[in-house]
Amino acid sequence: MNEEYDVIVLGTGLTECILSGIMSVKGKKVLHMDRNSYYGAESASITPLEDLYKHFKLPGKPPESMGKGRDWNVDLIPKFLMANGQLVNMLTLTQVTRYLDFKVVDGSFVYKRGKIHKVPCTESEALTSGLMGILEKRRFRNFLQFVSKYDENNPSPVDGVDPRKMTMEAVYEKFNLGSDVKEFTGHSLALYRTDDYRTCGCVETINRIKLYTESLARYGKSPYVYPLYGLGELPQGFARLSAIYGGTYMLSKPIEEIVVENGKVVGVMSEGELARCKQLICDPSYVPDRIAKSGQVIRAICILSHPIANTSEVNSCQIIIPQDQLKRKHDVYICMVSFAHNVAANDKYIAIVSTTVETSDPEGEIAVPLSLLEPIEQKFISVSDLYVPTDKGTDSQIFVSCSYDATTHFETTCDDIKDIYKRMTGAEFDFAEMERKKQDIFGDS
Repeated sequence: MNEEYDVIVLGTGLTECILSGIMSVKGKKVLHMDRNSYYGAESASITPLEDLYKHFKLPGKPPESMGKGRDWNVDLIPKFLMANGQLVNMLTLTQVTRYLDFKVVDGSFVYKRGKIHKVPCTESEALTSGLMGILEKRRFRNFLQFVSKYDENNPSPVDGVDPRKMTMEAVYEKFNLGSDVKEFTGHSLALYRTDDYRTCGCVETINRIKLYTESLARYGKSPYVYPLYGLGELPQGFARLSAIYGGTYMLSKPIEEIVVENGKVVGVMSEGELARCKQLICDPSYVPDRIAKSGQVIRAICILSHPIANTSEVNSCQIIIPQDQLKRKHDVYICMVSFAHNVAANDKYIAIVSTTVETSDPEGEIAVPLSLLEPIEQKFISVSDLYVPTDKGTDSQIFVSCSYDATTHFETTCDDIKDIYKRMTGAEFDFAEMERKKQDIFGDS
């Protein structure tokens, strides 16, 4: 292992594996190591079910009613992919999709005053939604028509709205949208976790809504897709991409020291050997002296023998509970997958509740969401610290990823990946470059 690499990557979380693949595609000599014996790190899928019990230190073994342990692949961190989002673009352009199969998530819902409603995204759905009165439905339809006509490349005002000058709150007022419509638009379509966005410029929010509606248009049921056999397939797919371009992977490698000289990384010591590098990518667990705690997230993995009530008995879905519905500062998310995705035994479902912790009683904060899932056959609770890097890597050339937040989509993770890429290379991430590099090795097929 006494070699010199352009980039060493520590940890096999999705962020690290994507960056490893990207750097390998760029022609960098990459060494990727993990102290664990499996891919995925914090974002792993646990199999068999017996290992999930061990992971959460639950006594005993799963009951026979849960079927064969090998039938389960349980995500530790629940996320869906936006069908037209950044991660799907990365998967498609790099052809990592050749290693994966996806299934469309069956529905997207929002919680309002104790009831679950389907999120309206089209004009016809807006007119039949129970979330709004008759007048609000028409106003919301007009708003969606405005969003569909907006073109970021054409800065001219649309329907009397100048996106370059108006806040999102001003846009809402322009269309006379009420508080309920603002709530599900901002939280269920634009996928904001708080209401802070309302006082900011409206362009990002409009683009977020367009992403949602365009993703929905691809498959019709919902804007989300999910990989068969669980999210643990994603980092393995990008690991294969890195290997195709010459990347070297080593699992079960203890990391003894990250060696820094004159303030700059020079290598990694493992089992008495030094692997030299010019740049280092790692998750927060490898550099406790270069991170700061930014909060906590609670996640409750729940095994069910039934679909979630009031969701038309779909096999998969997302439910967003906007912050104000529970008098909170952050939204609560529920995502459910099932045997239909090869992640659970026959006729079994996995629902995961997640949110940002706000009090000294995290489990109490998700009592209402958990009640929507009853009866629950088994429950696994975790409270994880969230970390952000204090070192941007400009001088040290150590680039640290952020922890995975409570959201149930990968857009924030992709933003982190693009930010690290820019700090490493000094250039914006270029999807077109990935397309060209892909064609170099795979051709145009």
